[in-house]
Amino acid sequence: MWGYLIDSVYLYLTMLRLTLITSLCLCLTMASAVNLDSLWGVWNDKSQPDTNRLKAIHNIAGNIMFSDPDSACNLAIIEYKLAKEKGFKKYMVTALNLQGVAFSIMGNNHKALDLFNKRLVIEKEEGNEDGMASAYGNMVNIYQQQGNHTKAIEYLSKSLEISERLNNKKGTAINLSNLGIIYQDQGEAVKAMENYKRSLKLDEQLGNAMGVAGTLINMGLVYELLDSNQKAQNNFKLAKKIFEKLGNKSGIANCLGSIGNNYNYQGELKTALDYYQQSLQLNLETGKKISIIKSYICIGSIFKKQGNYYKSIYYVEKALTLAHEVGVASEIKFASNLLYNIYKKAAQPAKALEMHELYIEMRDSINSMENKEAIIKLEYQYKYEKEQVLAEAKHQEQMALSAEREKRQQLIAYSAGGGLVMVLAFAFFILNRLQVTRRQKKVIEEQKQKVEEQKQKVEEQKKDITDSIQYAENIQRALLPTIENLKDALPDGFLLFQPKDIVSGDFYWMQQHNDKVYFAACDCTGHGVPGAFMSMIGSSLLDEAVVEKGITKPNEIFFEVRKGFINALKQTGEAGQQKDGMDATLIAWDKNNKLQYAVANNPILLIRKGELLETKPDRQPVGYHTEEQKPFTHHEVKLEKGDTVYLFSDGYPDQFGGPKDKKFMMKNFKKLLLSIQDKTMNEQKTILETTLAEWKGDTEQVDDILVIGVRF
Repeated sequence: MWGYLIDSVYLYLTMLRLTLITSLCLCLTMASAVNLDSLWGVWNDKSQPDTNRLKAIHNIAGNIMFSDPDSACNLAIIEYKLAKEKGFKKYMVTALNLQGVAFSIMGNNHKALDLFNKRLVIEKEEGNEDGMASAYGNMVNIYQQQGNHTKAIEYLSKSLEISERLNNKKGTAINLSNLGIIYQDQGEAVKAMENYKRSLKLDEQLGNAMGVAGTLINMGLVYELLDSNQKAQNNFKLAKKIFEKLGNKSGIANCLGSIGNNYNYQGELKTALDYYQQSLQLNLETGKKISIIKSYICIGSIFKKQGNYYKSIYYVEKALTLAHEVGVASEIKFASNLLYNIYKKAAQPAKALEMHELYIEMRDSINSMENKEAIIKLEYQYKYEKEQVLAEAKHQEQMALSAEREKRQQLIAYSAGGGLVMVLAFAFFILNRLQVTRRQKKVIEEQKQKVEEQKQKVEEQKKDITDSIQYAENIQRALLPTIENLKDALPDGFLLFQPKDIVSGDFYWMQQHNDKVYFAACDCTGHGVPGAFMSMIGSSLLDEAVVEKGITKPNEIFFEVRKGFINALKQTGEAGQQKDGMDATLIAWDKNNKLQYAVANNPILLIRKGELLETKPDRQPVGYHTEEQKPFTHHEVKLEKGDTVYLFSDGYPDQFGGPKDKKFMMKNFKKLLLSIQDKTMNEQKTILETTLAEWKGDTEQVDDILVIGVRF
């Protein structure tokens, strides 16, 4: 059963990712901030150029694709009719593509395949190889879902060959991901992970958040195959946050289903069922039939394990009926096998036999040896073709060098034959010296070329690393609360956030839950890339403690997050093991102006009527500290009007600078805060920034800097 859970989610996710990238991103850049009203205005204004109107209706269809695929399809049909009438083949192609995506989302794969084939015909007529590769890629997913792996591999081979030949990173990333899926489907976990990692790197370089999220889930599923459940959970939750930022319900549903699978695998059936039901609700809202099938089967599997055969049969029969309707062989296989086991348990042998026969039929058609042979053929055919091209180029080069040598030898022979012995001897001497000089020059040039190649390689590696880190910054910032959300929850406040490097180990966090506002300033172990990874884990664990587990007191939230860090990082207290975690201040503020808080290694400062009130922190991090994990202290205070609270990391007071190049120090930081209490919060932020810049001067920033100020 577990094999089904994995297959069901990753096959769906890949279809989502591929159709979005190859279809929507082919002709528009998706953005949540698109003003649909203005696009409708352009479309309805018939005085506008036809190309502007076509772009507008295409963007409208693309932006509602996952929320209302039926309407998106109707708009794409209108786009196609106008494009055909005006002879714009470019927009005919994009319209056919959008229709194919819409039908695929709605579960009509036969219609989607027909539309992608029509698109392919036009792309071939126009000689557009990029478009051909994209069309082949879309068809790969359809065939994969139908269980026709041979066709899927054939079209994947065509798409991959074109993408790599044209140096199309976007297309190559998609095809590598699909190759990973095929390997994963055949149980080749290591090869699948290799292809996913290559795909993820390209998506990060391209800034493709949707592709990153999709690949994170696929990698999470491989981690499950390798029994690395914590890594899998981390991947799923990171992907879920990205999909939430993008407003993609299908992606969120996918992540919920994946998390449910993980809990199911670990035997936590009640939690798994809750995630499956959340996923089903979102799938029903989007109307994605294939995803609905998977949700039904997953829910049915839980009821089977709980011994509730009536409910189990109810859900899995719904899945089987819908799978027959859509015509997806893999889902029919899984549903029939599950029903076979349920009927057998429920003492209904006739129905059990019927389902077993259906399962065998589907299994044999999908898992034939022909599929694995085709994969091997694809891999070796592709490598062989590349080697042949390289060998031919080398052969041509050798032929050219040989011809050049023959010409030179003939020239020397003819010259020597017409001269005197003395001239011949002199010519031989000159020729010999010339050859020595050339050899020396060649050696120098080769060495110079090697140095240049090494330099270029180092520069390319540096650029790749920098590009990856810069995209990691985008992912990290996507997980942070937006300034708008902070202003909405804490209207009279400021945020001063200056990472030392591109990415940061300091992070700020905020959630509004059950009439309370929770906000925190956190300083994770390290800065730069290691610190950023820690911050992502910390942010996810805080979300999980408050939103999913419903913990309300800050000290208890810290205790739960500490357990999460210890589990995620496998901290046992062994000698030499890093005690990673975070120093943090966490506040819970309710409408009655009651402030609850906990402080771990970092203090909290409250200034009331010109007097500074400091709460000393617990001298332990949120993470592994000692074998005896002490609880965190609960603090509570009733706020008065005008009270100002400051949360911060140690970056500001620890910054070196000034005339003697010393630390700014905590006492000077406190004096500075007291001196600016007559200022607005925006003015306070400006003063803090200016003071820091003047103090630092030309001195390098030593740590991430984070200060949050809130006036109540």
